[in-house]
Amino acid sequence: MALQHPAERASEGRTARFEKLAELASNFTSSAVFSVLCVLLVAGFVAVHLAGLSTEWQHLAGDAMAAVSLLLLALLKNSERRAEHAIQRKLDAIAAALLERQEGDEGGRDAAAAKAREDLESAIRMEDRL
Repeated sequence: MALQHPAERASEGRTARFEKLAELASNFTSSAVFSVLCVLLVAGFVAVHLAGLSTEWQHLAGDAMAAVSLLLLALLKNSERRAEHAIQRKLDAIAAALLERQEGDEGGRDAAAAKAREDLESAIRMEDRL
């Protein structure tokens, strides 16, 4: 199993379904309904402790908070990775367009322009080499 960026494995059927599920979950967690559910969960957590209920109820409330936190962390990381990949693709497209433009301007190329072109070529897809 190769550790690839999730956006680069999207051609696989199972991964595409996961991406759709992650997108739906991300949309739900950014909604007002989810915020209200989180406030209710925190209020329930506080109420259980203030009411002095048995240890089992306190553990149940704490476990629910931990599970929601872990799921939100995973969703946040997934969204971050997808956004990072999209930004990198856009930057690569801009760099490629700049290179094409510079290649069209063959006349009057000086040493500084040649150096800038080499730097731009080396920057394209740099994250793959890191």
